[in-house]
Amino acid sequence: MTDEFPLRVLIADDQAMVRGSFRVLVDHTPGMTAVGEAADGAEAVELARRERPDVVLMDVRMPELDGIEATRQLCSDPSLSGVRVLILTTFDLDAYVYAALRAGAAGFLLKDTPPTEVLAAIGVVAAGEALLAPSVTRRLIAEFARRPEPVRPPGNSLDAITRRELEVLGLIARGLSNTEIAEHLHLSLATVKTHIGRLRAKLHARDRAQLVIVAYETGLVGSSRWGA
Repeated sequence: MTDEFPLRVLIADDQAMVRGSFRVLVDHTPGMTAVGEAADGAEAVELARRERPDVVLMDVRMPELDGIEATRQLCSDPSLSGVRVLILTTFDLDAYVYAALRAGAAGFLLKDTPPTEVLAAIGVVAAGEALLAPSVTRRLIAEFARRPEPVRPPGNSLDAITRRELEVLGLIARGLSNTEIAEHLHLSLATVKTHIGRLRAKLHARDRAQLVIVAYETGLVGSSRWGA
């Protein structure tokens, strides 16, 4: 991002104070600019279609249209393929976070995340990566581990995946970073990135968040095989 072509950020939250705080943070950061504020999901979708932001900071619980459905509408619109959604949540919204990732969100942040981390997160998702905070990801995994069966029975989606790729996928879903995966499997960082690229291609996953969804829904995470 540069001052000449700043990242365009849309802020959607039903609390005016929260919207204002994020707007001040964004507008006072070189290389970023806030292009609008939305008080509900419907307004967020409308503004996103008009302003074409790079990133939407999306609250979950909003009137009229909640953040999950707003995310689904944005991420399913081919004309908005360049718009990335970053969900704002709290720890008691695990089910909503999972639904948001299924809807196409690039990741999630806790509302009490330090300002510097919020700004870093905006940059991460704007660059096309997924933001999966390890602490929150582990809570999601714990939720799925409590379920007696996977969300759907494992199908053929993992048939073409090698054993090493399965190991990498399982560690991604546990919230490990590329560097942590490399250390855990005694691989180079470049090799880990290659495995992730192949996983995304084989599983038709847009980003890291969708790889985590695949791991959940096929039962790879939560099985005794992975000790979850």
